[in-house]
Amino acid sequence: MEKLLFRANSAMVGSLLGLVLTILVAYPLAQYFPMAIQILAHVGTLLFAVGIKVAYVARLVFLSRLGRPVH
Repeated sequence: MEKLLFRANSAMVGSLLGLVLTILVAYPLAQYFPMAIQILAHVGTLLFAVGIKVAYVARLVFLSRLGRPVH
């Protein structure tokens, strides 16, 4: 269960980094990228945001199963 908790935490961090990267590509740096990359960045923004939410719920489940406090 500890390994799954670590994976959920890692997924949250990875999703957060992906979200920041796609927001940077989609908005302030958009002028440097072709339209296809900008579209992918916008779609990626949505997917990475969902990834954060799913990883957070998984984290709560694993914390609960380990008997740790869930905040």
